[in-house]
Amino acid sequence: MTDTRGTKGDGKEPPDDEAALSARLQSLGDRLKTTSRPSEDVSGPRQTTDHSAMAKGFRLSTELVAGVLVGAMIGWLLDRWLGISPWGLIVFLLLGFAAGVLNVMRAAGVVRNTNLTD
Repeated sequence: MTDTRGTKGDGKEPPDDEAALSARLQSLGDRLKTTSRPSEDVSGPRQTTDHSAMAKGFRLSTELVAGVLVGAMIGWLLDRWLGISPWGLIVFLLLGFAAGVLNVMRAAGVVRNTNLTD
């Protein structure tokens, strides 16, 4: 058995669907060349990372970690001083996490800083 799919005439011309596909691919290639996007082969300077965004991300992560660590430290110290282990650590670790999340939200601008005197 021979496979006769995709052959037309003497076999030198592609079938209509392949010809249409080739034409569409050529058209797409031409349109991509005319777009305003710079070529990737150009050896010009690349866009550098935005350092202010990296700094903001570092600040936000530091706010969260600091809140958790301070809460854990206070809880651990209360456990040692009052002998209520592990309840002080558990409670203040959760409070530290909540404070850290609140600080992250304030630093990100999601929650505005409120003063009690206003």
